[in-house]
Amino acid sequence: MKAKEKETLKTKSVAELQDLLAKAKEKKFNLLFKHRTTPVANPLEIRVVRREIALLNTLIKQKEQVK
Repeated sequence: MKAKEKETLKTKSVAELQDLLAKAKEKKFNLLFKHRTTPVANPLEIRVVRREIALLNTLIKQKEQVK
């Protein structure tokens, strides 16, 4: 994820971040399911999605602590 994308995520509300988190988790599930049945063309994409989920979780926790 690029730095500019991280900055735009920091400006989003908690509800928007949770929506993005749900989509990312669904994407991870689909990637893992495809990877179990047949090899994924780019297995590094799983790592990218996992890190995106971690970043979203971190941002959500930070915003909740500020409240």
